[in-house]
Amino acid sequence: MTTAATGPSASAVTPADKGVGPLLRAWRERRRVSQLELALRADSSARHISFIETGRSRPSEEMVLRLAEHLDVPVRERNALLLAAGYAPHYPETPLDSPELETLREGMERLIQGYEPYPALVVDAMYDVVAANRGVVMLMEGVPEHLLEPPLNVMRLTLHPEGLAPRIRNLREWRGHLLAQMERQIALYRSGPLRALYEEVAAYPVPETAADREPAEPVPYFALPMQIEHEGRVLSFISSISTFNTPMDVTVAELAIETLLPADPATVKYLHSLMS
Repeated sequence: MTTAATGPSASAVTPADKGVGPLLRAWRERRRVSQLELALRADSSARHISFIETGRSRPSEEMVLRLAEHLDVPVRERNALLLAAGYAPHYPETPLDSPELETLREGMERLIQGYEPYPALVVDAMYDVVAANRGVVMLMEGVPEHLLEPPLNVMRLTLHPEGLAPRIRNLREWRGHLLAQMERQIALYRSGPLRALYEEVAAYPVPETAADREPAEPVPYFALPMQIEHEGRVLSFISSISTFNTPMDVTVAELAIETLLPADPATVKYLHSLMS
C-alpha cells in the first residue's frame, strides 16, 4: 500500500478575465438562489448583490469568501473567484507528497489498512488512485498491465472492456451509477479534464457478461451493489464515499475515501478467508 503524488488536477474552465460578478451570478443561478435570498444569508442587501453581479460594485475579499461559502462553491473555484475580483488565492494547493501533508497521508493509510480485508481506496478529483489497500489489489488481479500504469484511474479500471467491466455481473446498472456520479461532479466543478475523462469512459464498449444472458432478478439490497466475480465467486459490495469536512487546502478538498462494504454474509466470509 502506497500513497502516490497527485497528478493533474481537475482544474476549472472558468475564464480568468470574465470578472467576479458574472461568475458569482452563474454560481447563484446554478444553486437556484435569488439575489434576495443570498443577501439575507450573507447579511447584505439584494441591491448590493445586484451591483456586484453587474460590475457596478467591487466586492471585498471577505464578501467574496462569504458569498462563496453560502453558495457552496468548491474550494478551487473560490480561489478562481478571488482572482477574478483582483485578490490573491486564499486556499493553498499543497502536493499530496509534501512534508506538510505527512500526517494526512499517514492517517488515510491507517484508515484504509484498518478496513481490510474489505477494499478501500483514496482518489483525487480526477478519480486517480492515490492510496489503496490489499482488498483493492485483490479485485485488480488479472487486469492488464497497461491499465495499472500510474496514474491508476478508477473509472478507466472499472469501465474498460479489458479491466473490471467483464467481471461485473450488473455492469449496466453499475456503469450507469458511475457515469451519473461523474456527471454530478462535472456540474459541480465545471472541469475540462473531468469532462474529457467522462467522454472517454462513456465511449467504451460495454462487454456482455454472464448476467446479461440470465433473467433479471430483483436486487434484495438496501442500495445498488457492485456484483463482481473473483475466482469463480460473485462478491457483492456497497460503495460509501467520504470527504474531509471544512477543508482549507485545494488538494485535501478534492480527496475522497471510498470503502466497499460487503453486501452479504458470503462476501464477508470469503474475504476473511483470503486474508487469514
